[in-house]
Amino acid sequence: MSTDWYFESTEPLAFVDAVAAILLVDGERYLLQLRDNFPHIFFPGHWGLFGGAIEPGETEDQALRREVEEEIGVGIGEATRFCRIILQLDRLNGRAIKRSYFESRITSAELARARLTEGARMQSFTAHEVLAMPRMKPNDAFVLWQHVNRNRLR
Repeated sequence: MSTDWYFESTEPLAFVDAVAAILLVDGERYLLQLRDNFPHIFFPGHWGLFGGAIEPGETEDQALRREVEEEIGVGIGEATRFCRIILQLDRLNGRAIKRSYFESRITSAELARARLTEGARMQSFTAHEVLAMPRMKPNDAFVLWQHVNRNRLR
């Protein structure tokens, strides 16, 4: 049996500003990544959105496009920011970390050409399946709940 690094890791982790893509396949299914079970990453073995750190000198849009291209080999078209979460890390010098979430759409044909290069697996899910997932990255789960319920939120 392999080690579950979510519970066992003592590797140091660094908070950085990041972006994530809410990828809607054919406008109705959410494309998610099952994160690798590595000790040096946040939430190993959890489902989450594609994305990652903003490199020095990059805009959020550039980082989003680079990350999606690197992780699944798909270029995304229009991407609209859905929300931004700011984590105020008082115990880490009071630094505020930003994570911006962008909605973009891809077709089934684009997904068929996608090749996973980071993560253990990728799969598209209905909104109901996403909201019922037991092992989802917490911030991504919160944002996806908001996205699924966006028409009811004021």
